[in-house]
Amino acid sequence: MTELEFLQTEIFKGLTNLNKKATEAKEYKFDEADFAKVLERAEYNGLGLYSITSWLKRTTFGTITHEDQSKKATDARWYNRAYITMKKRQEGLTFAADFKVPAKMMARLNPVEITKYEETVSSEEE
Repeated sequence: MTELEFLQTEIFKGLTNLNKKATEAKEYKFDEADFAKVLERAEYNGLGLYSITSWLKRTTFGTITHEDQSKKATDARWYNRAYITMKKRQEGLTFAADFKVPAKMMARLNPVEITKYEETVSSEEE
């Protein structure tokens, strides 16, 4: 399972992606209500966000990064605060995020495949 597949099945499931041409997770855009659910699911699953970008009528409205807030990407406080700040500045924004899926989580989702070497060694032992 790739990072994008994980996000599609666990984070974006049941939500409306407003960018039909999206090929990467950071290109998925959501309205305010759906993006609030994205943040809630990201926090629940222990994901981090590197940045949140907002748009107003197809024009970039602003971007806030975890570095701007002097927080780790996995600290949910920064991205919840950034979302609230952007939402209060302007109504009707669409949002996207650049996600950080922890390597340990991806390793659990993608068990290591048996290599030819390991198959040869195990068959010799029998």
